[in-house]
Parts: sequence; C-alpha cells; structure tokens
Amino acid sequence: MMKASILQTPLAMVLAGVWAAALAFGHNRGDVGFLDRLEATLTDLRIQIRGVKKPPDLVTIIAIDDRVAREQGSYPLPRATLTKIVEEIARYKPKVLALDLLLVDAGATDTDAALAQALGKTNTVIAAAALFSESKQTVATKEAGPLADLPVASGFLLPLKVFADQATVGVVNLNTDSSGVPRSMPMLMRSADRVMVSMPLRVASAASRDDTQIGEYNFSLAGSHVPTDIGHLLPMSFYGPHGTIRTISASEVLAGKLSPADIQDRVVAIGVTVTGGGDFFSTPFDPVMPGVEVVSTAITHLLARDTLLRNTSIRLFDAGFAIVLAILCIALLAWRRNAVGLITIVAVVTMWAVINTVAYGHGIWMSAALPLAAAVPPAMAFGALQIWSSRRSVQHFAARSDLLRQFQAPGLREWLIKNPDYLLQPVHQHAAVVFIDLSHFTRLSETLGADVVRDLLKSFHALIDQVTLAHGGVVTSFMGDGAMILFGLPVVADDDAARAARCCIDLTTRTGTWIAGLPPEIASQIGFKIGAHFGDIVASRLGGASYQHITATGDTVNVASRLMEVAAGHGAEVAVSDDLLRRAGDNCPMLTIGTLSGPTEVQIRGRNGAVSAWLWCDGSAARTVSTSA
Repeated sequence: MMKASILQTPLAMVLAGVWAAALAFGHNRGDVGFLDRLEATLTDLRIQIRGVKKPPDLVTIIAIDDRVAREQGSYPLPRATLTKIVEEIARYKPKVLALDLLLVDAGATDTDAALAQALGKTNTVIAAAALFSESKQTVATKEAGPLADLPVASGFLLPLKVFADQATVGVVNLNTDSSGVPRSMPMLMRSADRVMVSMPLRVASAASRDDTQIGEYNFSLAGSHVPTDIGHLLPMSFYGPHGTIRTISASEVLAGKLSPADIQDRVVAIGVTVTGGGDFFSTPFDPVMPGVEVVSTAITHLLARDTLLRNTSIRLFDAGFAIVLAILCIALLAWRRNAVGLITIVAVVTMWAVINTVAYGHGIWMSAALPLAAAVPPAMAFGALQIWSSRRSVQHFAARSDLLRQFQAPGLREWLIKNPDYLLQPVHQHAAVVFIDLSHFTRLSETLGADVVRDLLKSFHALIDQVTLAHGGVVTSFMGDGAMILFGLPVVADDDAARAARCCIDLTTRTGTWIAGLPPEIASQIGFKIGAHFGDIVASRLGGASYQHITATGDTVNVASRLMEVAAGHGAEVAVSDDLLRRAGDNCPMLTIGTLSGPTEVQIRGRNGAVSAWLWCDGSAARTVSTSA
C-alpha cells in the first residue's frame, strides 16, 4: 500500500502529460470534436470581451439587398441590371472589383457579352466555389512541401468562360465550426488537376499589384509576410456585427447616387444580402451575416495586415503549455491536498485565461480549449482518487450531482431517465412557443454591480421557472434576461396552446408585480415583453458527445421571438399569434381577462410574410411595459 501511494503522484503526472499530448495531436488534426466546439465558444467569448473593432476603411460592399430586389421586381437580378451596376462602379475607378457571385449559368448571349465587357473595364475578381464529396475539407496527403496540407476538393464550380476571360477567378469557400461560424478561410485549394487561389488573396494581390509568393506556412504580399495556419488557412476575427464594413445598397448605384469617395481607389465587393438569397453565417456579434461581408472581412485582413496570428509555432506553444499545465495541476493537488491546492490551480488558470484573452485582443490566437481540456479531466480524476475513501467527500460529490441535475427541466429530466434515447433523432411536431424578455436590462446592467445583476436575474429566472412549471411547460433555455418556454415537450397535448396562453397571463401578472417590487431606481428603467406562437417545430438534441441540450427550431420559434418586438412596439404586454389564440379555444382566458385587440397583420423582422397577431394587456396600471424593442 505504501509503495502504491508513493507511485500514485508520479504515475498520475505521466498519464496527465500523455493525455495532454494526445489531445494536442488530435486537436491540431481537427479530430477532437468537443475541443473544436469548446474552442469556438471560448473564441466567441474573447471576441465579445474585445468588443467591436473599427475596421480599416479599405473595402466597400455593394449589397444586392431586399430593397433592390423589390425595386427590380425579381431576384436574382437580370444580367442587364448587374451590368449596369458593374458599369456604374467602374466609372469611379475602384482599385479592384470583387464579384462575390457565381456566374455559372448562361443567360442570353447579348446580355452575357455586355456583362463580360463591363467586367473587363476594371480590375475584376469573380467567384468560384470548391466542391467536396465529404463535409470535411482538409484531406491528408502523402506529399511534402507548401501544398501538402491544402484542402482537397473533388472539383471546382467555375464561372462561364465568357466572364472568366475578362477577370481573375478566386475561390470563396469558408471553414466554419460546428455552430456555423466562419473561423478561417483557405487561401489555396487543390483538386486532382489544379490549385486555386481564394478570392481575398486574389483581390489583395491585385490591389497590391504584386504576385503572391507561397511559403510553407505563410505567403508574401507586397514585401510583407502573412502568416497562415496549417493548410494555408487565414484565421478570421470579425470586426463587428453586420454592416460594420461600409455597405451601400445596389439600389443607390442604379439610382446614380454613388459618391466617388465610396468607390475610387478602394476595393469594392458586390454580393447578395437579400433575404433568402446567398449564403449567411452566424458570428459572435450577429446571428446572420451575409457571405459577402465575411469575404470582405478576409480581404480587409489581408490589405491591412491585421490577420490573427495562429500558425505552427502558436500550436506548438499551445501543446507545450497544455502538457505543462496538466502536470502542474497534478503536482499542486498532490502538494496541497486541500483548498490551498485548488485555489492555487484556479489562480494559475485564471492568470493564463487573462493572458490568453489579452493576447487575442492583440492578434495572437492561442488555444483556450486545449489547456482546459488537457488539465481539467486529469486534475478531476486525480482529485477524485484522493478523496474517494472519504465519506464526507462522497457526500460532497453526491450533492454536486444533485446540483447539476437542476440544469434540466424536471419533466424532461424524468422523461430522459425513462427514455435515454429521447430525441436522438429530430422530431417534427406541433408546439406552443413562448418568449419573455426584459426590456432595457442590458443598458441598466451597465450601471449596476455584477452582484446586483446576478441577483436580479436569479430572482427573475426563478419566477419564470415557477410559472412555467405551474402550467406544465418546459423552459428550454434562459437567454440572459429572458427565456424560451415550450408547451409540447416531452409529449404533445391537446391543451398546449391553452396552457401557453394561461402561462402568458400569469407571467404578465407575476413579472409586473416583481418589477413593481424592485427599488424605484431599477423598476422605473425596465419593462418586459412576451411573444407566443403555435405551429410546427423541430424538437431535437443539439450539441455533441460531451454536452447536449434539448431545444426547438423552426419558423414557429422565430415568429414567437419576433412577436416580442411587436408587443413592445404597440405598447402591449403580450403579442400572440392568431394561430395560438384559435388553437387555445373559446375558453381561452385572454378572451375574458384584460384587454385583447386584433387581429392585426404585422410584419416580422427577417421574414417575408405578414403574421396575424393579437395584442393583450391585463389592464393594471401597475404594469410596466417597454415602448421599444
């Protein structure tokens, strides 16, 4: 026993080092899914901490948006209209024109010829796309040299020859993480018979009037070395939300309202932002960003030389630090088998987190997930082994287990215990969706201490949880100062809509009372809004092997969320869809309690069709309702 105890710590340190090294190897190959997801989350957090960054004013986006589509009466725009846009831009002599449109379909011969002629009037780069037979782009090769780790495509979707003859062609593919956020852009791609250059690199090369020289993990442009990640990936860090980069509607171009300062000697990118058209991506700042703005971000990175530094040297540092941190945590736990050891570990990790965040803000992208994943599991395993024989420690872990169970709604928790395979496959069904959100709370929280904000949210979330449970609903997520509630999980019931309506009434009453009971300086600055809709949803588990949560997606969810804005905009407490009210039946309490007005046809932001909605207030003067979204 004594010998085993002596060997326990060195063996644990060796195993921790091996674990960290294995994780680092897999992470660099992109084979550890949970690490990629964790890294994505922590990267978003670092970007939010860094905040919005004013982009270098080098690129102008000409947006083919809803406005121009409405004015032209159709989308896609006719080739003749696109020709007018290109010709008008060319008049002001842009440095480079980047056309983020796939011109792969032939039109009328005369209109295609006219567009080709217009493209030839200026320094133009047009889009191509790489095609992949598998979802994973990077394919290992046995070759050596700077092209060995390039993403290997099965082929390329190239523009028509009539257009390619008048312009340079660049690939617009992006690398996204599991949540759909673009994290990098391949500067080079290859197929069996060719190597293609990305559109941003083509544009930057044309703007710099310099041929790009490719190295193993970098390339030189206009005398400067630009570092890249493995596979010549350009790491991306967004400057801010949609519209941060200068954007002008194509409608302004067609109307002849361009300013020379918007175009002359600048890179101009033409792309699609029209609703339902083109590619859209989520970012840490925005749930929806057009692909042309993502490409323009990469172009700006290259022109301004403000790319994130994430290369083999950084990855080697990440691996080394992960190994050292894992071993250090074991050593600290063995040295101080009490709270002192844990506090020291927390201090070390906190210091590293601060350094990591500051480095990211200065353009150095060190991994945040790898050291955590390398150190935390071995430390937890070693700590559990040390306290395994202690009854008090066993009770401690049991209490923590009970605490973790609170992070799932009771109804779903019990259902999952009985049915472990529940929602492994997505289920299409009817459900009622309710959103509630505090108004102006974010602005207020800037003036309150962190402890006050936490206490307010804690009490508000508890209120929502109590009301939801009372009406048989499920809180699927608390989103800051709001929540999403479902009626229809884990099983569909005939009265889901009716219970959702009663829940809205109860939430209104309870929330109004809660706000009225807050200190006057807080209560006077916040309000609330509720939106509810009934319809088809897709219930599923989202997440990966290490963590999953149950949620609903679909148009019904989006409409319910946007109805909160409708309620706030009309001075009501609740906005419910006509679908939910009809489904709730003639005995719906909204028909007899409070004031119900409607139906009103309302436009939902981000949605083409109108929605028939009803506005409800409980009529109490004590209620506080936001007058703006």
